[in-house]
Amino acid sequence: MNDYKIVTDATCDLPAALAEKIGVTVIPMEFTMGNKVYKHYVDAREMSFHTFYERTKKGEMSVTSQINGVTYEQYFEPILQAGNDILYIVFSSGLSGTYQASKIAADDLMERYPGRKIICIDSKAASVGEGMLVYAAVQKKEEGMNFDQLADWVEINRDHICHWFTVDDLNHLRRGGRVSPVSAVVGTALGIKPVLHVDSEGNLIPVFNVRGRKKSLEVLVEQMEKTSIHPEEQIIFIGHGDDIEAAEYLKKLVEEKFQVKDIIITDMGPIIGAHTGCGIAALFFFGTEK
Repeated sequence: MNDYKIVTDATCDLPAALAEKIGVTVIPMEFTMGNKVYKHYVDAREMSFHTFYERTKKGEMSVTSQINGVTYEQYFEPILQAGNDILYIVFSSGLSGTYQASKIAADDLMERYPGRKIICIDSKAASVGEGMLVYAAVQKKEEGMNFDQLADWVEINRDHICHWFTVDDLNHLRRGGRVSPVSAVVGTALGIKPVLHVDSEGNLIPVFNVRGRKKSLEVLVEQMEKTSIHPEEQIIFIGHGDDIEAAEYLKKLVEEKFQVKDIIITDMGPIIGAHTGCGIAALFFFGTEK
């Protein structure tokens, strides 16, 4: 049996140092801002996280693009040529066409490399939820799971990666059609903060509204209380859009209620930030259901 490599894309929002440490290949993704196309890598080398969100605050819009076949060849071929199979954990099909594009590229490459295998798995996850699934998959590989066993494990456990998050600005959700213009205006005036999650199909779903930033962050931890599985055995991830204070507050709340193994705080990049705006704060954990 061939050895295999785990690959993901830059929507995973893993800290760059952690991605390098666990040896996962992360394919960059493109976004356009100010009529210029940028590639987003996990280390944000072409535009820093802070710069992106500062420009967003000033009203600049960004548009994201799915990964194309040429880029897949650039990242997949060296792995195949080295004699390795590929397990690619992909950004949610509920939010992007990236998964379908990856399947087309994989089929083409497997025809050219008949002794190699590529499995593309729809993570049905976004941002750090995808990253958390990748991180857990690497751990399972290190424990000795073979290629097919790990593919099965990822498909089962993707349904247990819980994404709960809130945003500080309703305008990006309004532009994306997730809240109405009237709701955005009224909600902003009243200090209403939406709480959202990613559902079992990988779609971004508003769940309820609360008043005040701190309360919205507290609600995220309340959701963890309801559904988390053995939190004492978990490494919890917290993501934020240029709001480290909110991330640290979330960390404090989690530590007050749970004895977790560790908490990793990471930046959420422009691929998800294009849809949420500055001030997103998110909590990710394994739970009974999404």
